[in-house]
Amino acid sequence: MNRKFDISTIGGLVLGILAIFGSFILEGGRIGGLISIPPLIIVFGGTFAAAVIGVGLKNFAKIGVLIKFTVLPPAFAVKETIAQLVRYSTIARKDGLLVLERELEKIPNVFMKKILRFTIDGADPVVLRNLAETEIVNCEERHFRGAELFEKMGGYSPTMGIIGTVMGLIATLAAAGGNPDELIRSIAGAFIATLWGVFMANIVWMPIADKLKNIQAEERLFMELITEGVLAIQDGEIPSVIKARLNSMLPSKEQDIE
Repeated sequence: MNRKFDISTIGGLVLGILAIFGSFILEGGRIGGLISIPPLIIVFGGTFAAAVIGVGLKNFAKIGVLIKFTVLPPAFAVKETIAQLVRYSTIARKDGLLVLERELEKIPNVFMKKILRFTIDGADPVVLRNLAETEIVNCEERHFRGAELFEKMGGYSPTMGIIGTVMGLIATLAAAGGNPDELIRSIAGAFIATLWGVFMANIVWMPIADKLKNIQAEERLFMELITEGVLAIQDGEIPSVIKARLNSMLPSKEQDIE
């Protein structure tokens, strides 16, 4: 499957970092003051541990692959696929469905190749649609599990930040009675955990979950478009009608009205 580099994932992260930490610097803060190992261990270690408990180690181990998936999502060649399906319909109406068998090896999309193969083999339209829907649902389920992982981490992270802050305040108040300046700095440092917990939840984990859902929505539309196109070919519809039907599934600004 072809992939494309999605600048929005990296660009959005960079923009979020600049907006939040840039404002902190403009207010006179120091970035070094936000870096403290114990709060980071509590936030990241606690979040990862809770995620492993929640989704299992096998699913958590896919975190790197899923993050890469949001940066390099699949490229759905929608217009090219519509043109391809229209061409297949022209061939099928002229020479019959069996002639399309020679086109199978040229199809890069596994789902399209599978559905077209069943069509050539004479599968019933109802059975064919059910098979396609099953494939779509299973694909959605895989994406859902990935998004669920990051949604859970987005929920755990702020809580771990609060835990880190409470622990820091307990340690600070236990040492009260010493230098007031040291006490103030310790109180400020205690809130670092909350900062990182909320930051990671709202700038990293939850947005990644949303991105995975958006990719799934695009893939579902693409698979439904292929299904409708192949079923129309099986039904012997006119190529121009097939083109109009498939274009109608796209947003109006993306439709090819020629």
